[in-house]
Amino acid sequence: QMQFTESGGGLVQPGGSLRLSCEASGFNLNSYTVGWFHQAPGKDREGVACFSSTGRSIYYLDSVKGRFTISKDNAKNTAYLQMNDLKPEDTGVYYCAAPPAWVTHLQATCYMGRLDQFDYWGQGTQVNVSA
Repeated sequence: QMQFTESGGGLVQPGGSLRLSCEASGFNLNSYTVGWFHQAPGKDREGVACFSSTGRSIYYLDSVKGRFTISKDNAKNTAYLQMNDLKPEDTGVYYCAAPPAWVTHLQATCYMGRLDQFDYWGQGTQVNVSA
């Protein structure tokens, strides 16, 4: 059974930092493309960062470039999203997700426009950025 356990959200002031964690169980996360998605209140879910299974394709949403960093820790089977210089518009729920192995093109590339192709999702963790 493929399963994610997310943590690390919380309340921070603008300019602050958080590190979100996404622990994978039942599979080797390093063999899968992993994406982080953000859903602001009342808004559509949007991909913010992606790390392909091969490492040859990495994606960041323009609004988070230079502020967010996606990474993996093989020993802990965990993906991370380091978020720096947080802004109020970063507020919302953050989800990690992975496509199933049979979606082979997403194992080699980071394309986040098809949310339906990311079958495995964490429960989400809430981030509030407010003064």
